[in-house]
Amino acid sequence: MKKIGFTLIAIAFITLTSCKDEKKEETKKTEETKTEKKVSYMANPAETKIQWTAYKTTAKKPVSGVFKTIKFDKKMGATPVEVLNGLEFSIPVSSLFSKNEERDGKLIASFFGSMIDTELLTGKISMVKNTCSIDITMNGETHSISFKYEIKDNFVKLKGIMNLEEWNALGAIETLNKVCLDLHKGDDGVSKTWTDVEISVETTLMKH
Repeated sequence: MKKIGFTLIAIAFITLTSCKDEKKEETKKTEETKTEKKVSYMANPAETKIQWTAYKTTAKKPVSGVFKTIKFDKKMGATPVEVLNGLEFSIPVSSLFSKNEERDGKLIASFFGSMIDTELLTGKISMVKNTCSIDITMNGETHSISFKYEIKDNFVKLKGIMNLEEWNALGAIETLNKVCLDLHKGDDGVSKTWTDVEISVETTLMKH
């Protein structure tokens, strides 16, 4: 009987101790949850870079540059995708920069200058079901470009191809090719300016 009584007491002690430990663990987890801060993200134009790559000659020689200015209202969200979805922006054409002043002048005056509403390029980003598309308005036309995207923590990179023919810009390309006739000639003596332009966007979202 003494052994049975001792055993019962031991079981009760172990059970009581276990319950206390479980309650401590639950209390600890609750306190940790309360102290965890919810992270939010914000898109900032100052942390956004836009690079373009156009092509010349029949060998398709790349010519790259950037738009030094992009304008949009700062926008916050719980995730990078939420921040980007629905974001509207504008890009002053005058901010075009390719490290060649003469080329920049020809692109602004002869290419963009041959279009309608030449001051700004405008657009809106859509992020739906793991896809990204951007509606871009240029030369009085609005069309959508599909973009591949990568998100690593708060860094986002988008890449897509813009076909200028969709924006009715063949006339602008022809005008540009005339003023750059010799510069766009390759070894075969043919002057050519391609209609596809690669667009790359990188942005570092601010974390709060």
